[in-house]
Amino acid sequence: MALALRRLPGMAAWLRLAFLALLATALAACTTTPKPIEGASADAFSRIGRFAITVNEEGGKQNAVQGGFSWSDDGQRYVLDLTNPLGSTEARVQGRPGAATLTKADGTRLEADNPDALAEEALGSSMPVSGLRDWLRGKLPADPEASDITRDDRGRPTAFEQGGWRANLSRYDNLGPQMLVLQRQEPGRRIMVRLVVNQP
Repeated sequence: MALALRRLPGMAAWLRLAFLALLATALAACTTTPKPIEGASADAFSRIGRFAITVNEEGGKQNAVQGGFSWSDDGQRYVLDLTNPLGSTEARVQGRPGAATLTKADGTRLEADNPDALAEEALGSSMPVSGLRDWLRGKLPADPEASDITRDDRGRPTAFEQGGWRANLSRYDNLGPQMLVLQRQEPGRRIMVRLVVNQP
């Protein structure tokens, strides 16, 4: 059973990017196991699951989009697929140092120097794609430095602020958190990204 990847009025850009996310990575979807990146190293990492993005505008208006994701990462390159209810890929984000691309289902491509710039170009708003590469592993990248960090009894981060995002990580398994809730306040709106990992 899979979630609908819904097109919402005024939110087409969100659908095209829903990757954030980044990304990103949240809610019950039938997705296939990510295909390993060819030539992947021992540092290879993959996650599949569900995502939900909610934007609360000033005045009470709310927009939301949700669907499935799969993330494959070899430490240098990554592939993030966003899927619709039938398991078809609606968008694919691919990245490596110095380059990132977003390919939509119709073949249209967007390119940027880094995934965050790509998200900003696609959405008109930043998304923590770079952060997700580490956050999905339960790690905090050094740049930018995280603040207001709390950790569990095993030293794993459970809450922090980084790059303008407030992150809460929970339900850890041996690879990292299985639940990520990310929030960001921007002028006139609050963004929430919820990622739920179904499988490693």
